[in-house]
Amino acid sequence: MARSDEATAFFTAVYAAIQEIPHGKVTSYGHIAKLIGTPERPRQVGICLKHLPQDTDARFNHENVPWQRVINAKGIISPRSQPSGARNQAAALEAEGVTVTTDALGELMVDFSEFGWFPDVLPSEVEE
Repeated sequence: MARSDEATAFFTAVYAAIQEIPHGKVTSYGHIAKLIGTPERPRQVGICLKHLPQDTDARFNHENVPWQRVINAKGIISPRSQPSGARNQAAALEAEGVTVTTDALGELMVDFSEFGWFPDVLPSEVEE
């Protein structure tokens, strides 16, 4: 089933915003939603990332959208359907120099005070 024009625009906005997160920084699903003008839709940001194409011929794909830089609002790497998913995300972040720790519950965490990226507007919008 093809996406509606509205859904396609939302996916495009999410992926483009995520491309602006600097190397070695992280932000939350909610902050991406806020930056693209839909602060009530953080879960939909996660859905977009879940459906990020693996096909590198796609305009937006797992190689040109740094999906690993988006975590939940508590600084926790959200668990995935496959057990290794959160660990893969942590490894991708660690490869960028982001420190990932494990809390008392065994959750993988990133310190927003050190690695957080929370601008009021996207850098591309400041330049316009």
